[in-house]
Amino acid sequence: MMKFSLLYIYRCCIIIACCLTFSQFADAQTDADALMIPKNYFCAAGIYSHSSWDHYWEGTFKRDNPNLGTVSTTTYSAGGTYGLSNRINLTLMVPYVKTHATAGTLRGEQNFQDLSAVIKWMAIKEEIGSGLFSVHAILSGSIPLSNYQADFLPLSIGLHSKNVALRGLLNYQTGRFFVAGAGQYIRRSNITIDRNSYYTTEMHYTDEVEMPNVTNFFVSSGYRSLKFNAEAVLTKVTTLGGFDIRKNDMPFPSNKMNYTAAGLILKYSFQSISGLEFTAGGNYVLNGRNVGQTRNFYGGVYYVFSTKKEK
Repeated sequence: MMKFSLLYIYRCCIIIACCLTFSQFADAQTDADALMIPKNYFCAAGIYSHSSWDHYWEGTFKRDNPNLGTVSTTTYSAGGTYGLSNRINLTLMVPYVKTHATAGTLRGEQNFQDLSAVIKWMAIKEEIGSGLFSVHAILSGSIPLSNYQADFLPLSIGLHSKNVALRGLLNYQTGRFFVAGAGQYIRRSNITIDRNSYYTTEMHYTDEVEMPNVTNFFVSSGYRSLKFNAEAVLTKVTTLGGFDIRKNDMPFPSNKMNYTAAGLILKYSFQSISGLEFTAGGNYVLNGRNVGQTRNFYGGVYYVFSTKKEK
């Protein structure tokens, strides 16, 4: 019975594993798990992520930039998921982010980025046919942890907005195979930048930037067992507003940043050490608008334990 429960706990840890495909989108794929940690269990995680690109879309035009070379983002994250009850989970994550460009004179940033918190509620769990169907409501939010510069793209570590997001998630599993889908709406606060005027499609005589909101949709499918999990994910992120990067100009925080990415998550659980697992995966941007064609790889170490003595 303990082994069976840990299968579900392990899979829940992946909600804090899919870090920062881009520094601009810290919210993407951090609360996309359909399974729940049981009450009074905790999953602690340490995660390393590295992403890079040498081509990007300037609007819809794909190009490179010899003044930047290859732009990379390295992220070290620590976090955990706790079972408040069998139907309500709480996740917290803190990332430390470093950016770098191999060419030109721009130096990258490094600092703590945004504190993210997620509350996940399993609203429905029903047996349908030979499988199990569940519906989840997921509320998340993030706030900046440091005074990093948002107006320094593509080498900024984030956009410095305060975000609130609501996701609806459907999951169906039969045997060891499952399929899931979700939609998310992300509301972002305005930000201030270190200049008193700027130009988008018109002149703005202010240091406040109105940030467009974002939608995020994904579908996933895969295989789950006690020892090994594999999952494929297709994600589409759309900015609801914004504008394109002007020719040969730097990106701006309120640009329209759209992309479609494909990813893979692999997990191995140690049978000899109860509660210990390794997770690895990656994402690749298939197409986009005002974003880099990013290759992202990550790996994590996780440990699951009960916070109370079992009877």
